[in-house]
Amino acid sequence: MADRRALKMISGQPAFLQFNDLACETAGGKVIFATDEWFAPARNLLKPEPPEFIASAFTEFGKWMDGWETRRKRLPGHDWCIIQLGVPGIIRGLDVDTSFFTGNYSPSISVQAACLDEAPTLTLEGDRTGMAASETQFQAVARLHSESWEELIPVTDLNPGYYDTCNNYFPSTYPSRVTHLRLNMFPDGGIARLRVYGIGQKDWSSVPAQDEVDLVALANGGVCLGYSDAHYGHPRNMIGLGRSANMGDGWETARRLDRPKILQVDATGILQVPGYEWAVFRLGHPGCIRQIEIDTNHFKGNFPDSCQIEASLLTPEEERHCMSSRWSSDQGNKWRVLLPPQKIKAHHRHFYSGELLVLSEPVSHVRLVIAPDGGVSRLRLWGCLTSTRQTA
Repeated sequence: MADRRALKMISGQPAFLQFNDLACETAGGKVIFATDEWFAPARNLLKPEPPEFIASAFTEFGKWMDGWETRRKRLPGHDWCIIQLGVPGIIRGLDVDTSFFTGNYSPSISVQAACLDEAPTLTLEGDRTGMAASETQFQAVARLHSESWEELIPVTDLNPGYYDTCNNYFPSTYPSRVTHLRLNMFPDGGIARLRVYGIGQKDWSSVPAQDEVDLVALANGGVCLGYSDAHYGHPRNMIGLGRSANMGDGWETARRLDRPKILQVDATGILQVPGYEWAVFRLGHPGCIRQIEIDTNHFKGNFPDSCQIEASLLTPEEERHCMSSRWSSDQGNKWRVLLPPQKIKAHHRHFYSGELLVLSEPVSHVRLVIAPDGGVSRLRLWGCLTSTRQTA
């Protein structure tokens, strides 16, 4: 069942949490090496779901934990793992989550980064609980010289995994593209999740100008820059890989309280309501949008009644101004209708192209508007590249 806990930005949380998790397993992230995985395997670090705790759960190796936990080290050295990002890109911040690791969390960590031309052939297969890296695996990973990678986070103490201390946030100003991370635990212990927030960076030089690509896709550098409500699911989920796994893998808002007591529709069957919800995205590359997909997969009793898409071509300065005002300035008259209001169906893939798209000019940003509220699982915007390029 989809996790239904409310997603609300808490005052004081870092702004980088709005970006994509480039390391999540649903984005293709994977752990390719770990020194030790005795109590819990390192692959748990990249699960999309929040960590959970089951008091009665044990394995033959000890207490079951939803994270990565190594044995109490009795040899020289410290534990570490190598993570291959699902989407290479620019990292804006990390969350080292120690949830439920209260007497067994790692006291300190550091994180190193690299951009490798070729992905290593290292793999970790199956359930590795109770296992440690073999001598052969150590020899193979040594060829990466990961101990010399750039330092993203210096050696820093962590807080224990209680509710109010479990999220250890680290902003990043590292300017270069990253494909792999080395997470060091000093000396051992447990970490529940590692979230790597950033913006995908694609090499567009190899994409012919006439090819149509999904300009808003996570893998192509699309990113959510603002939204009105994300009570049950963040809008960044809509640009993820493949179709959604469940309702939690999409954007879902709360029910608007300004809904009329008695609902009515216009001549086209669209509900007449005063309010709406919205989400703004920057495209991975400016372009002319030729086809749109709006997928309400899994949203059967909570899909929007209608949707509309607006678009704009913004300079970096205009984008910064809009973000500082939380998009409340409405950009003057810069939003232009790309897709006029359309009636939406439950659990359905909607495709729009041709004459339905009323804007043929290059755009860099889009705003998806849904009325009055509800959930959308995926947004795809296929188009051709234009020469104008935004910086990440």
